[in-house]
Amino acid sequence: MMGTTTDVTAEDRRFPLALAEVARVEFDYGEEGEGVDFGLYEKFCSAEATTDWLRQWTANPELDGDAYRVFGQDGNGGLAALWLARAGRPLSEQPVVFLGSEGESGVVAGSLSDFLWVLADGFGPKEAALYEERGSRPDVELAELAARHATTPRRPAREIIAEAQTEFETFSDDLDELCR
Repeated sequence: MMGTTTDVTAEDRRFPLALAEVARVEFDYGEEGEGVDFGLYEKFCSAEATTDWLRQWTANPELDGDAYRVFGQDGNGGLAALWLARAGRPLSEQPVVFLGSEGESGVVAGSLSDFLWVLADGFGPKEAALYEERGSRPDVELAELAARHATTPRRPAREIIAEAQTEFETFSDDLDELCR
């Protein structure tokens, strides 16, 4: 089931160093909102808060939030999370997803490493998941951060996003099926 997982450990709740460093970066929203609308938390949301949020988002009281590690949000309350879709694999190898405040959803990147390159190319989770026409807006500071932490090669954000969305093409439909 998309909303639950059974192999949760304390290790799965440790905030990755790369995200901690990204949390110290101030994203440029732009004068007209053309920048990145995103801010990272200093740690993952608690299991309880994630479960409460997922139940509200889906209106499904039977779900728990164990499959998600929420780490940031946009200005409208849309959330970015690591989705534990690959059983037994570390957090760094899990896809990054976006769940918007108005029911929008989408896959952002196939791994934390690829997510760093998406950020470096000027896309936040919302922009990556929802705005296909958006162009690249490289960020030097985030590119340097990605170069320090990424284990995947640098590629254009659109390539990374398309690859992840193809791999997890039913994410949004599967999530919609959980809604009541």
